[in-house]
This record gives sequence, C-alpha cells and structure tokens, in this order.
Amino acid sequence: MSFPVLGLHHVTATTDDAQADLDFGLDALGLRLVKKTVNFDNRGVYHFYYGDERGTPGTLWTTFPYRLRGVSAGIKGAGQVTVTSFSVPAGSLDVWKTRLRARGFTVSDAPPRFGEESVIVTDPSGLLIELVATHADARTPWLSHDIDAASAVRGIHSVTMTVDDPAPTFAFMHEWFGFERIEEMDGRQRVAVNGVGPGKSIDILATPGGVRAKNGVGTVHHVALAIATAQQQLDMREALIKKGIGVTPVMDRSYFTSIYFREPGGVLFEVATMLPGFATDEPLDQLGRGLKLPPWEESKRAEIEAALPSVRY
Repeated sequence: MSFPVLGLHHVTATTDDAQADLDFGLDALGLRLVKKTVNFDNRGVYHFYYGDERGTPGTLWTTFPYRLRGVSAGIKGAGQVTVTSFSVPAGSLDVWKTRLRARGFTVSDAPPRFGEESVIVTDPSGLLIELVATHADARTPWLSHDIDAASAVRGIHSVTMTVDDPAPTFAFMHEWFGFERIEEMDGRQRVAVNGVGPGKSIDILATPGGVRAKNGVGTVHHVALAIATAQQQLDMREALIKKGIGVTPVMDRSYFTSIYFREPGGVLFEVATMLPGFATDEPLDQLGRGLKLPPWEESKRAEIEAALPSVRY
C-alpha cells in the first residue's frame, strides 16, 4: 500500500556552532533563513530553517546547532543519510568552487554519476554537502545580494542514504511511498517518487559490513518526505501501526505536522504535511527575522531567549 508522497520535504542535521551554521547557510550557500525557532523537543537549542523565498517543501535544509549542549560528534555510516545534495544550474560549479574556497572551505570534485557533475564541500560541523549541476531544475531560487540566477541554489537535489543491504530499504520505500528505481551504478541506486529529478530523488548506497552510524554533531538526523494533507498522514500512520512498524504520534511543528519512523536499514524518515507553511506567524518579507516560538512556549520566551546563544545575520 503506497501513499501519495510528493517528494522531499526537508533534511535536518545536528550541527555545532549556531553562528557558523548561519554563516554557511546564508553567506556561503546563499539560502534564505525562513524561520528561526527552537527545537521543539529541546527548547535550549535553535532550529534554523533555510530554503527559498517561501520555504517551499523540497528546498528546506534545517539544523539544530548543539554546541555546549553535551552532544558529541556523530559517526557517518550505515543507517543514516550521509550526503545532502543541493541543486545548482549546469555550468555553475566553477563559480561555486571559487566562492566556497574564498571562504576557507575545501571543495573537491565528485565522480560524475547519472549524467550529472557535482562538487563536495564539508560544512563547519563536518557535514558532507554536495552541489549537483543540472539542467533539470526549473524551481525559482532565492537570490542573495551576491548570487545571481545563473548559479543560485534551487533547493534540495537529493540525499544519499547509506545502508548495509539496499533490498529491504528499497522494498519499503516502494511499498509505502511509491518510489521507483530509476538508475543504478557502482552499488548505488537512484530512486524517485512522483516523477523524476531534483527534489524527488534519493540515492541508496550499499555498504555491506560498513561502520554503523551514530547520531551526533556533524550528521544528518533525518530526511522528511512531503505529503499533501493531514488526513493522508493519519492514514499512513494507521497503516504503519497495523503492520507493526514503530511510528510516533502526529507532532505539531507549527509550520507542518509530522510523523517519524525508521526504514529497515535504520534511516529515520519523517513524513511532513505541506501546510500551513512558514508565513503563519510573520509576513513573507520578514521570514526568519525574529525568534518564533510555538504557542505553548510563548509564556517562557524570556527564559528561552536567555538560554540561547546570541547570533547575527
């Protein structure tokens, strides 16, 4: 029984320093900060959302900066998203190499795969970020002050999930979400849902007998898939429970609702609704300017703000 998944919604990572995280997302990658809030499960930690003008699902990269909160460095490995890939226009990689190196980052060419060239950069927390050059992404980018439309990030291109055995992982993704296998090479399968192309694809990388992942600073916490309505989300949750799959209650994230569960290879999935979106508590032209709290935390604003590090952007 597959449910109508629309594509990727967001990718969330555990990062280190809040200011360094903002500098990388806003200055280096040129993304828009569409929401500055807190981790709803740990209000002493920021939750930053980066994306396009509106924070459209499929463009969203989100982070929890945990510096000085007792979270150790994670381990990248099987059972985890190990690479997050952003889509940029074909022909722009030289611009990105120059830009990132000028900011002190090490950038390397990745082996071409599935007809697309890309580069890899390690962010300040140790996350592997890939920029994939493609002709196939027509999404309108956010244009920061020094990035033009010929090179700007369009959104999430895909993620790479590392697993011991790809067969049960793909079977799960096909059965529950409708992913189809598109291409395969060198122990890597590209699967896609609701069409093909950036924002709809995931690479499943087989590493049999490899190191097991451990969540922590410098690792991706989860990948979220987009579903249209809250009712479809509830229907999926009920069906997962009937199959004996552990799934969380529906969680209100203010800008969408979410459920979480793990696929057979151990990767944590979230399924998130498209609505209500990020303009529910501040105007579109002011997104990301102020600290936004969920209604149930508003009475504790002074205490929460005092515990958070000061940041500038």
